[in-house]
Amino acid sequence: MGKEIDLMINYPKAKRNVEERGASKSEEDRALARKFGKDFFDGDRKNGYGGFNYMPRFWQPVIPTFQEYWNLTSNSSLLDVGCAKGFMLYDLTLLIPNMTVSGIDISEYAIENAVEEIKPFVSVANATSLPYEDNSFDVVISINTVHNLEREDCAKALQEIERVSRGKSFITVDAYRNEEEKRRMFDWNLTAKTIMSVEEWEIFFNEIGYTGDYYWFIP
Repeated sequence: MGKEIDLMINYPKAKRNVEERGASKSEEDRALARKFGKDFFDGDRKNGYGGFNYMPRFWQPVIPTFQEYWNLTSNSSLLDVGCAKGFMLYDLTLLIPNMTVSGIDISEYAIENAVEEIKPFVSVANATSLPYEDNSFDVVISINTVHNLEREDCAKALQEIERVSRGKSFITVDAYRNEEEKRRMFDWNLTAKTIMSVEEWEIFFNEIGYTGDYYWFIP
């Protein structure tokens, strides 16, 4: 198995009112969010982002960390599983021109509204069945995505990441370390279907054969 490492350490931290979000979210809101359509990305805040727009201040501080950790160059290839509108991939190509990038997302809306420069490199697909040959990419990343699947499909997605990567991958998933963090996580959660403790995730990774790196989203 890989290691726990926070490659997102330079991603701007948002101020989160977890209690307010927990009190205001209904199961109807969660059901609508899990369609990952316009309502989730660009609709009311209670159903998702409340406007998912490109802002360089989010990913541009993170990309150099990726570049250094994986020694990325113009000859490298990277797949983003759950790429949404392709903001990270776009910033990656700005820093490392001519690098081979690809992205998939379950959301037709997100792909249709991707950054224009990235549209040729992204497509609609399911993380449980990636449309690529074995060992296709130097690096595969998936940020806050695979936990949106039920446990069995989450396992399939991680095994697919393992299959199409050449040994380097990184994911982030919803997790908790104690009862207080667990309470906050379930108050905050909108789309995740698989949420486990840090220890349970690591056991899960071992059981299904995921050998990449990983870190946690804990609100």
